[in-house]
Amino acid sequence: MASTGIQILLDMLVSAGVDTIFGNPGSTELPLNDALVDDQRFRYILGLQEVPVMSMADGYSMAGNQLGVVNLHICPGLGNAMGMLYNAYREGTPLLVTAGQQDRRLSFDEPILGGDMLAVTKPWTKCGIEVDRIEDLPMAIKRCIQAALTPPTGPVFLSLPVDLQMELGEFSQLPAITLPNVHTRPPRESIEQAVALLATAANPAIIAGSRLVECYAENELVLLAEAIGAPVYVEPGTTHGRLPIRSDHPLNAQGLPPWAPGIKDRLSGHDVILVAGMDLFRLYIYMEPSNPIPDTAAVIHIDEDPRQIGKNHDVTVGVVGHSKVALSEITDLFNESLDDVTATKVQQRTETITANLKSNRQSLQAEVDSQLSSEPLTPLGLMGAIGRVLPEDVAVIEEAVTTTNTTLERLGVLQNTTGYFGHRGWGLGWGLGCTLGAQLAWPDRPVLGILGEGSAMYGIQGLWSAARYNIPATFLICNNAQYHILKVCGQTMGLPQASAGEFEGLDLVQPDLDVVAIARGFGVEAIRVNKASEVSDALRDGLASDRPLLIDVPITRETKSELNYG
Repeated sequence: MASTGIQILLDMLVSAGVDTIFGNPGSTELPLNDALVDDQRFRYILGLQEVPVMSMADGYSMAGNQLGVVNLHICPGLGNAMGMLYNAYREGTPLLVTAGQQDRRLSFDEPILGGDMLAVTKPWTKCGIEVDRIEDLPMAIKRCIQAALTPPTGPVFLSLPVDLQMELGEFSQLPAITLPNVHTRPPRESIEQAVALLATAANPAIIAGSRLVECYAENELVLLAEAIGAPVYVEPGTTHGRLPIRSDHPLNAQGLPPWAPGIKDRLSGHDVILVAGMDLFRLYIYMEPSNPIPDTAAVIHIDEDPRQIGKNHDVTVGVVGHSKVALSEITDLFNESLDDVTATKVQQRTETITANLKSNRQSLQAEVDSQLSSEPLTPLGLMGAIGRVLPEDVAVIEEAVTTTNTTLERLGVLQNTTGYFGHRGWGLGWGLGCTLGAQLAWPDRPVLGILGEGSAMYGIQGLWSAARYNIPATFLICNNAQYHILKVCGQTMGLPQASAGEFEGLDLVQPDLDVVAIARGFGVEAIRVNKASEVSDALRDGLASDRPLLIDVPITRETKSELNYG
């Protein structure tokens, strides 16, 4: 069978279950776009710039739990996308990132646009291949797709010379995409050691991360927490991208702060800490004390990747195996060995923890309610206005960290674990495109992007794609006219001018951004609202609509000195 290189790529993508390609083409990608004209197996989502293109594919892959495919334009286009590639790498999103390379017959002449794209992408991909022979293309595609989808998952890069895309090759059969069963059982000895620590713990705790959602281990996490009577802290804000436990669960102790001293304060008093579904830790700004784990605490760390265990902090017991399997086996063995004395301690701990957490939530709700009438709205008031109208099946994408401040979680209004996406890489511009990608993956679910006006500007071109393809996502802009997180960081670092409340280059004023006009210029309906009641009404209408909507909300512009995550 004779096929062109681009036909081989498309046929193998179909065999991998791919039906959507995100792209922004150039001359070296034209064979793909030409082939897609009459190939009804795919939908092609065009973005005006590579930041929204990559982040749309990222959100689509995470929401659909499937391979995302991105086609970029050679070196300059790839360069534009690198910040979003970094995000995907930090998330572990399985993306196949492709780009055309210059014609091989020009390579010796150092042609325009050409360059070493493999070297550029190497730090933030699991593998990268530039195909030189048509005979190698099928196996190169197979290798990339399998690498992306095999844990630890992550993005891969495939460079395709434009003449190879048009070249004919003879193949009797294309290779199959094969993935191993990754539900690896951990060694029995490590399970027994973990259970022995938990059974004798006076005050155990669990820190749970995003990867538990991606390996469908949320239920196993809850069963373990309930079995041992432990609060579940969610990983720090710097890596908190998914919601491993419902925000309204009585044992959800909410997110940890992004700084080491804050984490240590929250974990103080716990003598055994079980960690699952996350790296321990990826911190943001250096602060003393630099070790976020209490000195006297024993640590149990579960991970599929043995490299993560003991990488940054000592652990007492390392459990290498699939998190879903490991959590289940620890729970089963703990329950089998449970005696009456331990059962009584578990019950007493559970009652104390749930009462304290309920009291914290009620206090927060009272504080939120007291700020609903402010104008402009405070961040807490805005979150209260949002939280009271969110449907149970909503998907929320957050890229406004100092405004959201995990308030929706702490209020308990995020009632499903699949539909939460927070920023894990912190490369700005991700949230708007991720919102669109999630909506494309979940056409029947309401999807809300909560974005800062500054971060939205990095990927604002994605609004054109929302209008072009009528993607009915709702965008809520938390507009405080500043890079607030940077002001907080400057004060945290003790910088003299920042500590005095003086900043250079961190305010988005003179002129203020007219987000409503920008959105309308891209073809998206947009409104500005000021009051809590207006926010709730507009959001309710937007989430029920079959058209995209942007809601711009001016909020107070003062600078908070810290982030409060619980």
